[in-house]
Amino acid sequence: MTDGDQQPGEAAADREPAVDGEPTVVDGPAIGRAQVGRQEQEAGHGQIAEREQPQPAPPPARRRRWSLWAAIAVVVMVLTCALPSVLLVGLVGDAAGRPATGDDAATAAARRLGVRMTGQLDRQAAALLGGDRDGFLAIAEPGARADLTRRYAALRALRVTVWRPAADGVPRAVAGRPGEWQLAVKVGYCFVVPACTPASAVIGTRWRDAGEQPRLLAVEESGSAPAGARPWEVSDLAVAFGKRTVVATTPALRAKLPGLLAQAEAAAKVADLYVVGAPPDRYLVFYAGRGEWRRWYGGGRPRWTAGYAVGVGGGHHDVVLNAEILSPTGVDDLLRHELTHAASLPDRGYSGRATWWLVEGLAEYAGADGQPVGRYDGLPEVRKLVRGGWNGRLDGLAPADDAADDRVGGSYGVGYLAVRHLVDRYGEQRVLDFFRAVVHDGRSVEEASDQVFGEQWSTLHDDCVGYVRAVAG
Repeated sequence: MTDGDQQPGEAAADREPAVDGEPTVVDGPAIGRAQVGRQEQEAGHGQIAEREQPQPAPPPARRRRWSLWAAIAVVVMVLTCALPSVLLVGLVGDAAGRPATGDDAATAAARRLGVRMTGQLDRQAAALLGGDRDGFLAIAEPGARADLTRRYAALRALRVTVWRPAADGVPRAVAGRPGEWQLAVKVGYCFVVPACTPASAVIGTRWRDAGEQPRLLAVEESGSAPAGARPWEVSDLAVAFGKRTVVATTPALRAKLPGLLAQAEAAAKVADLYVVGAPPDRYLVFYAGRGEWRRWYGGGRPRWTAGYAVGVGGGHHDVVLNAEILSPTGVDDLLRHELTHAASLPDRGYSGRATWWLVEGLAEYAGADGQPVGRYDGLPEVRKLVRGGWNGRLDGLAPADDAADDRVGGSYGVGYLAVRHLVDRYGEQRVLDFFRAVVHDGRSVEEASDQVFGEQWSTLHDDCVGYVRAVAG
């Protein structure tokens, strides 16, 4: 499900299984330029990633479906990403095509320094993809190596296959620290699949000018708005792999991985039925403990959120589950819902709150997995909403961030029933065509309804609302 206002670049759209064995803890996830060795690529599905042992650093919820009617959020991001202002302000210069005099001469020198920095980053990328930990750390000063060691282990654990760092602007001198420079770096990355369209993150870096080979002093958490820090940047991770999914969590929750992976694989089979556009090469799921929920991807979700899907570029949507809220019986529905978001949403997200009912209704429909309408867990909340003065408009369903639990549940339930009615009348494929026209192509519901269903939307809207009221009783 999705929290609040779903606009491009803004925040939009648990399980406790029995576990055999214990996954090994690994540090962080990754970003891309080449292929990892075949030994990692050919590791069997359903396996838990082994930790690469660190070497000494080189010197110098279900009350119904979810426990709080914890709804699900879709975070939609536009990857013209933002870093903390201390890193980005003034980084980008524009001296191309002008004589190198005065300030332009300084800009040209900064550009040359940037080329040397990216050369170092290219060497680091090759070391990462080649499994050379010492080489990965070699460009950095000692103070940066602890963080880089964790990132390296996480990236390798997630089977990074592509890591493409590139300067996002021109290096900028650090005020009051002679010889130190800041550089924003945009990294394209893939996991598991070598030929994927890369996701991306913008990361702040700080360097010391040391001639031909600048030295990396620090790496900041990415500020890619609104996604925030990726789990692989800030946490130790244990990772499990399946045919269609990758599931990662923290060391404290690693015993959950085998069960979570099995559930994710089952949910992926359902989500694959609702692909709009290119299918995901893998669904990436992060299971967040309390602290991680508040930190991963910027935190700050509405209190009723049990999970969300966040766009990270390249057509990819990472899925995050809130371990603290979810009950053991709620995860299957939640995973089907969230993976359907990942399968159906466009990379750029969708605009406005008016189509919230359609985005969440489709995900709820997939989450219900064909069960009879009478068994849908949200019917009590739907009845309360319908009988409590709902104005009968689908385009006004999106709940506020501080909405009461029953208001949230009722909104998702009405969206589900509206989509269910359209599917019963026209079939799943035509509903997906309608979804594509509205959510992907940006057409009005009136235009899409006329084109796909051959009916005026005002008539269909009233039919959907009538169906909702009839089911609610």
